[in-house]
Amino acid sequence: MRSFGSDNNSGVDHRIMEALSKANVDHTIAYGDDKWTQEASEVISELLGNKDVNSYFVFNGTGANVVALQACTLPFHSIICASTAHIAVDECGAPVKLTGASLKEVPTPDGKLTPELVKPYLHGFGFEHHSQPKVIAISQTTELGTAYTIEEIKSLAELAHENDMYLFVDGTRIANASAFINTGLKEMTADCGVDIFTIGGTKNGLMFGEALVSLRKELSENIKYYRKQTTQLYSKMRYISAQFIPYLKENIWLENARKSNSAAQILSSEMAKIKGVEITQPVESNAIFFILPKEITYKLRERYFFYDWDERRNEMRLVCSWDTTNDDIYDFIKYLREITETY
Repeated sequence: MRSFGSDNNSGVDHRIMEALSKANVDHTIAYGDDKWTQEASEVISELLGNKDVNSYFVFNGTGANVVALQACTLPFHSIICASTAHIAVDECGAPVKLTGASLKEVPTPDGKLTPELVKPYLHGFGFEHHSQPKVIAISQTTELGTAYTIEEIKSLAELAHENDMYLFVDGTRIANASAFINTGLKEMTADCGVDIFTIGGTKNGLMFGEALVSLRKELSENIKYYRKQTTQLYSKMRYISAQFIPYLKENIWLENARKSNSAAQILSSEMAKIKGVEITQPVESNAIFFILPKEITYKLRERYFFYDWDERRNEMRLVCSWDTTNDDIYDFIKYLREITETY
């Protein structure tokens, strides 16, 4: 099966498999006190140009988000995010349950927060009857496939810090954003004033795992305890961290993201040529949001799996993966064209 349903559906890059195989020798100390975890942490520090950066490896994206937000908040705080944010829509209430903090969901046209959209939610400071704003949480890229620019991230960080708040970046697809805006990890995070962020891997060629990176000493203080309490501490940590060594050191993260971004550009441009297809969001990563008549959608689903996004207007999402091929794209386009010409 070849799918545009999700970049979670793709397999593992052979270079990551090789790294896992090389790590699968002898015995080593568990829970992250091993040479692979040490090296992976050093690679992240080098990328960010800061040896005092603290990195923590966890199982998955939801776990990484929850641990990060626990580090930033107390139960009377609030977290400001886009209404489409993963922490608001696709994590089954985990951030609220495990932090105790409330989510303030901001409607956006493109999935991106701006200072103008956030400012109306910055009130009640010091008033005991209101939850206290503490975190601006953004996704890079957003759930609508759009990417924040350097300037946009900086402006949100400045707003957060002016109000004694933190800026958290859910970086599940941060590689796709970096590839699109053509900038490095350091320039997009540390240099922008980001306080804590995640580096995704599962959607971009890894078998499993995410890295949580804290750029603030006070946030790092208790993360290891939150990670344990949140069931994200893996005893055989080397199998997560060993993947991140070649992934980051050999630029696999950018290489694979460029592949999936490029595939999405080709696919969307071909779809736009077909009568009846409406592309609803700028294609700035590996995701395409589109609308089709329902009768065509039903027929398309006979051969391809993909998710609905907004059922009210029959908006759907396609996602290209690091291993999407031109054959995958043109087979899909051929079938879609055949269907649309029939109806």
